[in-house]
Amino acid sequence: MPAAALAVSRVPDALGSQYELALRAAGRWVRGTIAQVGAALRQLSIGGVEITAGLDDHDSAPFSYGTVLVPWPNRVRDGRWVHDGRTLHLDITDPRHRSALHGLLRDTAYQPVAHSDSSITLGAPVLQQSGYPFELDTFVCYQLVADGLMTTHTVRNTGSTCAPVAIGAHPFLAIGGVPTETLTLTVNGSHHIDLDEQRIPIGLTAVQGTEWDLRSGRVIADLDLDDAWSGLTPADGGSVHTLHAPDGRSVSLWADRGFGFVHAFITREFPGNDGCVTAVALEPMTAPADALNSGVGLRWLAPGDAMSASWAIRYSESGG
Repeated sequence: MPAAALAVSRVPDALGSQYELALRAAGRWVRGTIAQVGAALRQLSIGGVEITAGLDDHDSAPFSYGTVLVPWPNRVRDGRWVHDGRTLHLDITDPRHRSALHGLLRDTAYQPVAHSDSSITLGAPVLQQSGYPFELDTFVCYQLVADGLMTTHTVRNTGSTCAPVAIGAHPFLAIGGVPTETLTLTVNGSHHIDLDEQRIPIGLTAVQGTEWDLRSGRVIADLDLDDAWSGLTPADGGSVHTLHAPDGRSVSLWADRGFGFVHAFITREFPGNDGCVTAVALEPMTAPADALNSGVGLRWLAPGDAMSASWAIRYSESGG
């Protein structure tokens, strides 16, 4: 049977093409939109309920909205790291914190390599460069499912030397019609990653009895976060972190064991139809900030080797 025609919409060059996905399951439609640039998750809804933060079809991606973060998530201090006794220099893409932020592919137009009505796989290479002298093939598969979205990343070393790799993603979650400030955030991590003024890790703190203990949930209105956790509580073959609405509905980030870290980012400067609004990103990461320097969570892939990791967004009408 021939593959289904890929639904593509025209958008500004900054986004590339947008790919529309749809799935009819359990008597309702699940719909998603993926942007070519950054392989970014732009929109996800179930039964007409938006479960990603609202974003105009033609807006650029603020705050790395929905993008894939490869070959490192978060920051590299001063854009510098040492490999084989040589200091390598990455572009400073976060001038405020003097760091190289969120990898090398955020502005890259991924190419579709496989698709159906409800799924798409996009691919993009990481090419050898002065700050990262390695070659990778990277792929991300977005698959709509009955309760949301399953995402799988694959990275393969196509070069001739071992390559350091970490993976992250930057989805913004929401529950349509519910003010984000009223949602309760649960982060199931036992240790907070302590940061310095550059937002670079300097240690770990056990969350028990501290402001960083979100395992029982806290209302977004009371939080100001750009923080990460480790020691993720095992659940359903991975870990689960959730936004709960007062009416009992919830949207969760599930991530498999490959994602040993989670980052929560709250902004009150997200562009809305009538000015700035609050938005929350829950970001799965296989390694924390500055992993190229610390080595924490970093995978070194031998030539020809690959790594894969998966995460999902799940919506529940009963608070599950």
